[in-house]
Amino acid sequence: MKDIFILLGSNRGDRQDFISRACGMIEDRAGAILKKSALYESEPWGFDDATPFLNQVVEIETTLLPGDLLEELLTIEVKLGRIRPIDGCGCGIPSLPLNAEASGDDPIPSYAGRTIDLDILFYGQQLVFTDNLMIPHPRLHERRFTLVPLNDVAPEFEHPLLKKTISRLLHDCRDKSDILDFRF
Repeated sequence: MKDIFILLGSNRGDRQDFISRACGMIEDRAGAILKKSALYESEPWGFDDATPFLNQVVEIETTLLPGDLLEELLTIEVKLGRIRPIDGCGCGIPSLPLNAEASGDDPIPSYAGRTIDLDILFYGQQLVFTDNLMIPHPRLHERRFTLVPLNDVAPEFEHPLLKKTISRLLHDCRDKSDILDFRF
């Protein structure tokens, strides 16, 4: 299946290398990459951090079902050093690490710096709403750091719920954050 879009983001370590390695692992584990956006740099969204994010959107072709694709992406994140809070939904409620009760560790915030973040934005026109996965990504239309690279690869793709193209969503987006081309 085509029209499957994944947002990649990194703001820890060699950000460009993490995105490159994630793309290779996506091809090995999930499906062929058909298109890639340019790399863009943006300030962290939803939390304060001194290091900006690099973001890229890829379109893939895969035979994996949405839940299986998510599992592969989560495996890639772990292999690349991502520590994901239990609250993966991005609702902003701090969550405890798995061993927090025994160790007394502080909660890990929902939004935090990361080596790699892989989010399924769209899976064709399918709607998926489970405890672990929401497709289309519920806040993509509010975030320029997502819409700008998505517009590179799929400006005419229509959001299945909002019934607007990506280019229209970008035009209408209230987020005015600076999204800069990343030149290496």
